[in-house]
Amino acid sequence: MKTSEISHHPEFKMFVMKVDDDFAKIEYTQKNGTFYLVHSEVPKQLRGKGVGKELVEKTFEYLHEHKIKAIAVCSYIKAIVARSEKLKLLK
Repeated sequence: MKTSEISHHPEFKMFVMKVDDDFAKIEYTQKNGTFYLVHSEVPKQLRGKGVGKELVEKTFEYLHEHKIKAIAVCSYIKAIVARSEKLKLLK
């Protein structure tokens, strides 16, 4: 399974990661310069393989690099953030 870097699509309020011939995504809303991560989606055939975790980690790395404040609203994203050792290092 081959994944790409995260690409940000502000016109769609979305972060996308290519996985083989498919895509995983995180959608957000924005208010006062803060991104609210409201939905994550991984294609059914890719679930349970760590794609969602990689998607969340790469998205937060992007946000950190670009100094964008973000708040996880989606319960899955919240759970990954709470458990990820990689993301704890970004704080």
